[in-house]
Amino acid sequence: MISGQTVVDGRFELLEPLGSGGMGTVWRAYDLALQREVALKEVRAAEAGGDTSLPDVQRERVLREARALARIGHPNVVTVHHIVDSDAGAHPWIVMELIRGRTLAEHLAEGPMDPARAAQIGRGILAALRAAHVVGVLHRDIKPANVLMREDGTPVLTDFGIAAINGLNGLTSTGSVVGSLDYVAPERLGGQEGNPASDLWSLGLVLYVAVEGYHPMRRDTTVATLAAVLKGEVPPPQRCGPLTEALQALLVPDPSHRPPPEQLDWMLAQATAPSAPGHPPMARAYTYPPPAVPMPSGQISPPSDRNHLDAGRPSQQRRRWIVVAIAAAAIATAIVVAVSLRPDSTADQAAPSRTPGTSQPGLSGATPPAVPVTEETPDLLTPDGIRDAITALEKVTGGQEFTEATFYPAYANVGAPVSGKPKIYDEYTYRNGVGSRSGAGGQMSGKSTVSLRSIDWDILPTLMRAAEDQLNVPSPTLRYVIVDPAWTFNEERPTIMVYLTDDYGAAYLAADVDGTVVKTYPRER
Repeated sequence: MISGQTVVDGRFELLEPLGSGGMGTVWRAYDLALQREVALKEVRAAEAGGDTSLPDVQRERVLREARALARIGHPNVVTVHHIVDSDAGAHPWIVMELIRGRTLAEHLAEGPMDPARAAQIGRGILAALRAAHVVGVLHRDIKPANVLMREDGTPVLTDFGIAAINGLNGLTSTGSVVGSLDYVAPERLGGQEGNPASDLWSLGLVLYVAVEGYHPMRRDTTVATLAAVLKGEVPPPQRCGPLTEALQALLVPDPSHRPPPEQLDWMLAQATAPSAPGHPPMARAYTYPPPAVPMPSGQISPPSDRNHLDAGRPSQQRRRWIVVAIAAAAIATAIVVAVSLRPDSTADQAAPSRTPGTSQPGLSGATPPAVPVTEETPDLLTPDGIRDAITALEKVTGGQEFTEATFYPAYANVGAPVSGKPKIYDEYTYRNGVGSRSGAGGQMSGKSTVSLRSIDWDILPTLMRAAEDQLNVPSPTLRYVIVDPAWTFNEERPTIMVYLTDDYGAAYLAADVDGTVVKTYPRER
């Protein structure tokens, strides 16, 4: 105790509780050693379902969350600093960065959100999920209460307490499903675990709720909600405008028919500026490779024999399965008990916040469908190709400083401060030798810039070869390069990230602008 305050591990002085829910309490605390405020999460067995007979399980749950967060390392995922587990007889604590903002749930309590703003937030959450999935972590509880909004409007994904981590055994009993029932994907209730597309379904529901103002799966009773989730049919959105097509593509019962993350990011980006010149028209149907990433349950989602996007109507065989499942749920309501429900009031961190800004979260470049490189569409991912793009983009922007930039084989997306208005930025696209403004970007708050011309792009072929050698993606279907002006996990220095993607997901390496590889995030073999 210091000045009447509780001090954890002789270092972290508890100041005030920020929020609590089904998995524990989060405190605002002061790190006496580093003299900064942090967030401390404590989980007591009595708070996690009221079962005090399983302290070892709860301890492992806390340690699992810390390991999950430590694996990811992404600006849209809350950062873990330390874990306190010195006394085997007490509960452990997770020391995390303090997010000064409210949860998305608190924002939505004030009313529905504009579709373009929801799409921006969706891209930030998606960027967090992509980073988590690359390192073998499924969140499994995406909902508004588990998304914190920084003061600049950037979303941060929190609460990985029930995450599934590749290589670790599960903590739930056989036949149980963890997560918030009304955000759980249909296939998870059907026993299919370990599919990253399940997290994307939950993201789709978050965006649906954010714009439509109601939850399409929620019913008066738990059994009725269970039946609605099992059926997996979501009413067509009425208020989503440019976000409609992304949600209709995403919220389909068959996980193999949901768009992969790269495609979804592109669709969400279009929803932020649907009428901007230079954007290709949205197609009405896409070919999606079925996501089939092995995860800790040991199950792999089987490829679908139909690769086209349907309208979400289940097949005759699936209808029969749904009827049987719903009948079973109605007859044996004990199945409800097997679903580990977590209250919507869960808030990892909650504190007073000003109205969020409009800064673009996540990746600033839209990820398009993979475009084959032909003689008519030269590969930009070469030193000369990127230099040509930079020259054209400098011409159209009137400057040499850019925010985060993304280069694809066929085109590039960048952000650049508005001339004479350094606090806001616009987004630009380079395609077919021409640079053009694609729309407003947002506020520059918290964003850095970099001179793309200052980078020696002759290093790119070497980085590409290193990615091919080290990332365990032998036959990539898409390659792209991101330049982050101040990457958090490289001492906020300008960083080049090379991504390789195939039907099973993405992996990437990060390098300094001199070509020195600083981090690799390979896909596990």
